[in-house]
Amino acid sequence: MGLHKILKIVAIILSVVGAALALTIVAGDEDTARSMSGNMLAIAYIVLALVLALVVIFVIKGLFSGNIKRTLMSAGAFFAIILVSYILSSGTDLDLTPFNKKGLGITEAISKNVGTGLIAFYILAFLAIASMVFSGFKKISK
Repeated sequence: MGLHKILKIVAIILSVVGAALALTIVAGDEDTARSMSGNMLAIAYIVLALVLALVVIFVIKGLFSGNIKRTLMSAGAFFAIILVSYILSSGTDLDLTPFNKKGLGITEAISKNVGTGLIAFYILAFLAIASMVFSGFKKISK
């Protein structure tokens, strides 16, 4: 039996258990819901751990079964965009006094990180839109 079939079976079992617990909470009274809340949290953590483990397994499997050179080039391009965004972000273009008066404790480093995220988002959004436009023109020209 392949890994894909095993994962399908695990997903079905988790779905049935989740549905049964949800129905128990919905059909029960308030005391039942309170007593189940701790159990539901433990089950949620277990399911989260299973899902994360499966994601890591499939990512590693995909890395080694696919074109590793292309994957590394894509990851390198992403990190280059993050580096360029970090370099372009100053962190001093915003007056931090109003934030610190409210007790938020915003520093120039935090402001620089937020700026980095925004610039990276703009670059990646532009690249995504440009690639869709290019793909559309390419299809039209054929």
